[in-house]
Amino acid sequence: MKAVVEPLEGNKVKLSVEVDEQEFEKAVDAAFRKIAKEVRVPGFRPGKVPRRLLEARIGPGVARQEALRESLPDFYAQALRETDVDPIAPPEIDITAGEEQGPITFDAVVEVRPQVSVVGYGGLRVAIPSPVADDAEVDRHIDRLRQQSAELRSVQRPALDGDHVFVDIKGEREGETVAGLTTDDYLYQVGSGIVVPELDEHLAGAKVGDILRFDATIDEGPVTFQVLVKDVKEQVLPDVTDEWASEASEFETVDELRADLQQRVSAGRRLQATLAVREEAIKALSELVSEEVPEPMVRPEMERRVEELARRLDSRGATIAQYMEVSGTSEEEFIASLREEAIASIRADLALRALADAEAMEATDDDVDAEVERLAERMQRKPAEVRRELERHDSIATVRSDIRKSKALEWLVEHVEIVDEEGQPVDRALLSPNPNAAPSGAEEAETPKVTEPE
Repeated sequence: MKAVVEPLEGNKVKLSVEVDEQEFEKAVDAAFRKIAKEVRVPGFRPGKVPRRLLEARIGPGVARQEALRESLPDFYAQALRETDVDPIAPPEIDITAGEEQGPITFDAVVEVRPQVSVVGYGGLRVAIPSPVADDAEVDRHIDRLRQQSAELRSVQRPALDGDHVFVDIKGEREGETVAGLTTDDYLYQVGSGIVVPELDEHLAGAKVGDILRFDATIDEGPVTFQVLVKDVKEQVLPDVTDEWASEASEFETVDELRADLQQRVSAGRRLQATLAVREEAIKALSELVSEEVPEPMVRPEMERRVEELARRLDSRGATIAQYMEVSGTSEEEFIASLREEAIASIRADLALRALADAEAMEATDDDVDAEVERLAERMQRKPAEVRRELERHDSIATVRSDIRKSKALEWLVEHVEIVDEEGQPVDRALLSPNPNAAPSGAEEAETPKVTEPE
């Protein structure tokens, strides 16, 4: 088989394919064997009718047309592999010769994945949250620990935001008490917003003995509230002493507690910063792509994301309709958001491919073997079995492509300039889970993954 590629306008190519007569004869013979199983000829069992007899009865044209119908997709797929054409849409195929006899020639016009440019990728700069916890953040964690052992003391002043108040609440709708909105001696924190926003608005500045009346709208309709303020209490936090530290934690001193918090909070921030570098680097690289994302790539990506979301929701016993209802998202908003995310993902994919091309990154046979081993281990199958499955689905090329994009992402993360929110350079060693270890990239990113065989 011979195949020649000719570039066309509009991000399309024409693939001109010629299948010699001997090669196509195998497809014709297979077509006759299939027909033989369907045609009943006296004196012969199904499938045992000689080809010459079938040709005499039905003529050679029927089998040839059947062979064309069955084999043309395979010849087209073979031509794609041999020419490294990367289609993103179904082809328009025109048989130009051989429908009745001789070699088969056909043209396939197809839209291909665009080649984009990422000029300036070597000078990208990304800003990430600082990987080190500062004293203010440690102080906030200390305060949260103090709140767990805080005391409530009555005060003779109006209620402030954050105070706790004892109240009697009565909610009525059309003169009837509303169950769930009526209770006595209820301890409520001002500003928490766990009943209705109007309650916090009226409690702020209220004094003991005040009777508050107001209306609020609940899902079922308007409700009239009457609230009696019976006590106002402020939260008194314990002093930060070694004695308190030994009671509130496993540490004997405040210094030991702060050191542990500093270490644990920084570990979390390092992980967040490491992931942020990858996310921001991909985003910055994608912004270098000025070309429009081809529409044939958008719809499949949107469908993939819908299917993925549906699977996740189904595992939790929910549906997409319920998800939209809970999130207050209309169908139009959902589709628009889905489309925006799909385009961003495709743009990132194209950008990483362009970077891999620019840096001449390749997926070696050893790289492919290692990826097959990884997939086999994850799937608890033998590597040879996984490789056969990948080859059967023509997915080895996808494996190589994903490896190249992974290499591109690793290169990108290693070469971007990294600063914190204030523009100060970030020490790359701090991005590792172990701050004393050599930097290493996280293993997850919003990039296309190798498709595992089913």
